[in-house]
Amino acid sequence: MEGILPLWKPKGLTSHDCVFRLRKILHMKRIGHTGTLDPDVTGVLPICLGRATKVAEYITDAGKEYVGEVTIGYSTTTEDRSGEKVEEKKVTETVTRDRIEAILNDLTGTITQTPPMYSAVKVNGRRLYEYARQGLVIERPSRQVNIYSLELIEEWKELKGDTVSFRFKVSCSKGTYIRTLAVMIGENLGYPAHMSDLCRTRSAAFTEKECVTFDELEEYIEKGVLDKHIYPIEEALLHLPKYEINDTLALKVRNGSVLEAPAHLLDEQEPIVIQTTLGEALAIYIQHPTKKGLIKPSKILKILE
Repeated sequence: MEGILPLWKPKGLTSHDCVFRLRKILHMKRIGHTGTLDPDVTGVLPICLGRATKVAEYITDAGKEYVGEVTIGYSTTTEDRSGEKVEEKKVTETVTRDRIEAILNDLTGTITQTPPMYSAVKVNGRRLYEYARQGLVIERPSRQVNIYSLELIEEWKELKGDTVSFRFKVSCSKGTYIRTLAVMIGENLGYPAHMSDLCRTRSAAFTEKECVTFDELEEYIEKGVLDKHIYPIEEALLHLPKYEINDTLALKVRNGSVLEAPAHLLDEQEPIVIQTTLGEALAIYIQHPTKKGLIKPSKILKILE
């Protein structure tokens, strides 16, 4: 069994928990997930089975979409609802739709984020959450991420209350912390804030429509139709540039040869999918580091028979 199984992750499980459970259900060891989701987060978690684990990183690196909820009025240690309250400030004014939409617009594009202390980013060889659990707050390197779109998905025109919550939809690059984005939204409104709910609605080309739940998975196995819900490796690479080659070049790819880059890919910085005329992915190539105009293999996906 090999391919991509888009799983709908339930609340209460980590991404690693999902992999552990799937290994038992599917009776196979070679399984990998494509990006960590916290226990409280639900949504799309593409699972790579068998040889498809070779392309897990390309799904992880692809864009994501989320529907989240931000609550302004207090912040937490973890930047989400699982943490302890840190700062509290009652919302004493009416929060209008126009004001929120203006802030979301300002946060669209390239922004700078500092990873939260409760995250898996390594600093001086240790995960940030290891420091956080000891009550330590250390300096973290900031990073630039891309917010492709950020919109309010509520119908009301204004809100009042000691705390105010509203939902948003965001399309973003890898490495974006939605928790931190929620905090940034609150800061721009003048209040401490945290992310009170989150659902990942897309990862690479996979959406909720393609996903299966654990209950459905058991049902499909019992009916013998699970293979209909497993997607080929190529589905995980739709967002990457392609180089279609003939059989002669395919033999060279099989042997891991360096190739001349076609004109349209001479300056391409993304990994390049080398595929047959039938659309079958054979390998992932990248620009040669020292020889301009050449591309070299990064991963061989399929040996031709």
